[in-house]
Amino acid sequence: MTIEKRSIRSIALDIRKDWAKVNYAAKPYLDAMLELNSINDKYYNDSAKSIVLYFLSNAASFRGERAKVLKAELKALGA
Repeated sequence: MTIEKRSIRSIALDIRKDWAKVNYAAKPYLDAMLELNSINDKYYNDSAKSIVLYFLSNAASFRGERAKVLKAELKALGA
C-alpha cells in the first residue's frame, strides 16, 4: 500500500491557516511554497527543496502539535 504525499501547496495552505502570525523571515518561503506542487519543482531560479529547507529553518516559532505534523510532512517530501 502506497501513501500518497500531498503537494507542497496543500501543506503550505494548512500552515497559512494554522499559523496566525507568520514569522517575517519565513513568510517569503511560505508564499513561494504556495506556487509549488512537488519537491522537484522550481520557483524562478530556486529549487523547491531549497525553499522548503529555508522555510523550515525560519519556522522555529511555528509550534504545537499541528506544526510538528506539518513540518514532518514537508521533511518527508525529501527536503
